[in-house]
Amino acid sequence: MTFLVGQQILEIKAGAPNNGRGEDNRGMVKQFAVGRGEKYPYVSAQASRRWLRDSLPAGEPTSPVIRSGEGKKQQAYTRGRPDLYLDDDLFGYMIAVKADEAGAKKGESKTFMRDTVLATGTLVSVVPSKPVMDFGTMSRDFEPGTHPVIHEHEMYTADLAGDLLLDLPRVGTFETGGRTTKAALPPRLADEVVEKGGYEVVLRGVQCVRLPIDERRRRAGVLLRTMAMVKGGAKQSAHYGDRTPGLVILAPLKGGTNPFTRVVREREKATYFDADVLREEIGAWSDELDGPVRIGWAPGFLGSQRDRAFSDLTDLLKDEKLILGHPRTVLNTLADEIEASDHDSWFEDPQ
Repeated sequence: MTFLVGQQILEIKAGAPNNGRGEDNRGMVKQFAVGRGEKYPYVSAQASRRWLRDSLPAGEPTSPVIRSGEGKKQQAYTRGRPDLYLDDDLFGYMIAVKADEAGAKKGESKTFMRDTVLATGTLVSVVPSKPVMDFGTMSRDFEPGTHPVIHEHEMYTADLAGDLLLDLPRVGTFETGGRTTKAALPPRLADEVVEKGGYEVVLRGVQCVRLPIDERRRRAGVLLRTMAMVKGGAKQSAHYGDRTPGLVILAPLKGGTNPFTRVVREREKATYFDADVLREEIGAWSDELDGPVRIGWAPGFLGSQRDRAFSDLTDLLKDEKLILGHPRTVLNTLADEIEASDHDSWFEDPQ
């Protein structure tokens, strides 16, 4: 049983990738204050997950969204078919529908829920960064002497960091019941998974159905490749920017703990990659690591720190405890290895 855990850092330059609630004609970015009012812009996990979903390959079907009810009673949920749709499998869902099983009581409802397989933290500025207000007007084709329409919106420059965890044994594995776990699929659909080549399995004490390993490998590979080329964000007409990670850390760990959340931190009011923290965490968790720690680091991001890290971590690189390269290369290579069945043990849960 292995989790891929780590962190991703995005470089935002004069951007407004995720907006909060506006005030009058002012667009406000999401942010919060800490301590004496220092501002930390952030991108919500909901937004970054939407970017991933929207960046999936064109040929990868996504789960349709169903909307029902009106006003305060309206609901919106996906189809809830993780057997058919990668996004339902990896991102999770919750749906409450009228039961259509034989023998169900009239008006009875049934809730089906899938906890996320890909856990994503909020992308928060590593260093305080106060957003600035961009002032604009609209006056094209107005008559002379007419007052322009005024509009304003916030933007900022910052490095945003967020934690990651991919629960590999649960990729393509769907709970069908348990005392404390809600079913992800109703019985008839669970039977359908088995009829189409899946099989029953017990994962962490819960009865499940599981897709064949080749499809599970494929889904993990698609996610990693999508992370390498993700795009999205608000206000792209005025603040278009790269949304792929400037730096990403991924480590295969036998448990669900993520010890690599403090490698990238603030130092002297700047984003700092702490090689000493990385080295100590690799040593402390050596008995739980199930392979090398992989770091994708875009050249130019954080200036000379990349070259310094290569130098400071030479021994770990030589001992194959660490892989360091471009984010796209690191993520695509890991996807290749998974699809080639090099890491099938990561998908299993030892009894």
